[in-house]
Amino acid sequence: MGENVIIEKSKRFAVRIIRLYQKITKNQHEYNLSVQLLRSGTSIGANVKEATQGQSRADFISKMYIALKEASETEYWLELLKETDYISIDDFLSLNSDCKELIKLLTSIIKSSKEKK
Repeated sequence: MGENVIIEKSKRFAVRIIRLYQKITKNQHEYNLSVQLLRSGTSIGANVKEATQGQSRADFISKMYIALKEASETEYWLELLKETDYISIDDFLSLNSDCKELIKLLTSIIKSSKEKK
């Protein structure tokens, strides 16, 4: 479970979030919740990528924490979009599963990075 795995998974997740955003705004004309989802869902991978260029272990851990917080926020927006019927149960289950996987990976990376001190 290295950095390459989290970089690739977070990028694929961001692409899926962008596609969901496009679908919601085009088909349901919902712009408020979906833009929040777009921001947090794409921010995960951006922070992960930035972490790989961290100046120190502390910087790396800090950026990974930000990515973890963004993933948690994304989970919240997905729940709201599902509960307000903007996304289908199937879309929710698939994306939420990926989001939970990212949360687990990020938590593991942060934990192992802290233990290396």
